[in-house]
Amino acid sequence: MTSLKNTLMESLGIEITLLEKGHVVATMPVDERTRQPFGLLHGGASVALAETAASVGAFELIDQETEAAVGLEINANHIRGVKEGIVTANATVLHQGKSTMVWDVKITDEQDNLICVSRCTMAVIKRK
Repeated sequence: MTSLKNTLMESLGIEITLLEKGHVVATMPVDERTRQPFGLLHGGASVALAETAASVGAFELIDQETEAAVGLEINANHIRGVKEGIVTANATVLHQGKSTMVWDVKITDEQDNLICVSRCTMAVIKRK
């Protein structure tokens, strides 16, 4: 994988803690970088965490020399608010095709409460 320096992952403090074929776990702090003005985890930060986990997972399943995986569509349902701590995204591949993948991402807090549910469709494209 390429360097994470000067990326959204670095800016938001996202870390990949598990990377297996078809399964990724990533964490992100709930702090001044990821909160909205009312002190809760920003929904956009949750979506960024979900797409990051799906993207990293998709990249692991493609021919990394000739292909790239990019987000095509994402949706998210924000279930519960979080004010502090660490949230964890658990991403699993639901469909792995030649040109698209669909990933299910569940984000939980440190007490294993469900915070966000997301589905991310990744496009597999040829590198130029």
